[in-house]
Amino acid sequence: MSERRLLAPRWHTVGLVAILLATFAAGAWLQRRAGPGPGLAAEHRGVLGIYLTAIFLDGALFYYVWAFTSKNGTPLRELIGGRWASAKNFFTDVAIAAPFWVIWEWAAEFVHWLLGRNTAKSVDVLLPRAPSEIGLWILVCLTAGFCEEVVFRGYLQKQLELLSGSAAVAIGGQAICFGIAHGYQGWKNVAVIVVLGALYGVLCRWRRSTRPGMIAHAWSDFYGGLQMHWLPGPFF
Repeated sequence: MSERRLLAPRWHTVGLVAILLATFAAGAWLQRRAGPGPGLAAEHRGVLGIYLTAIFLDGALFYYVWAFTSKNGTPLRELIGGRWASAKNFFTDVAIAAPFWVIWEWAAEFVHWLLGRNTAKSVDVLLPRAPSEIGLWILVCLTAGFCEEVVFRGYLQKQLELLSGSAAVAIGGQAICFGIAHGYQGWKNVAVIVVLGALYGVLCRWRRSTRPGMIAHAWSDFYGGLQMHWLPGPFF
């Protein structure tokens, strides 16, 4: 296979996987070092700094992908899958993202049920509680929705399909990488996130765009973060 067909050089993809594995190791270390109690942190403090760090890390991962793919001749719009040319395009993607989110929630609940009780330290203590934290939390969710969909579905999934010649391998590979990037949530949550990453991958390949996934991803993070203290539980 010609190197020119790839979105970026092979070593770049290996580097991305290495970064994600290092992230997984750091997350596993955070799980082990967490003190007594159910939470990953002892108390709700310093969350604004944590939110800013999350925004920076997602942005850095996006930059790593964008910098090398653009240098290799792959524009950002190709990673995203085009742009919204009209309001109709936008609302079409919203109409796709909404039922996808419902399926996403059902899948998460089902996999949690299959795996049984989760004993990992929870991140619930870090979720926004004060009105002053919500604005930055929204930015965290928007950043994650955009950057992670570009990295995992826009770049990694397409790159793996070019390398392997298999859509199934590409969807599965990026889903596993997506899961291990969330290693700080414990192995059962990682397993759930792998399944959800595969759903995002199927959506992206069917729609040939990351845009519906970005909408669903940002909304699911927002809803999940505010549900405990601010929003009602799922309606289904």
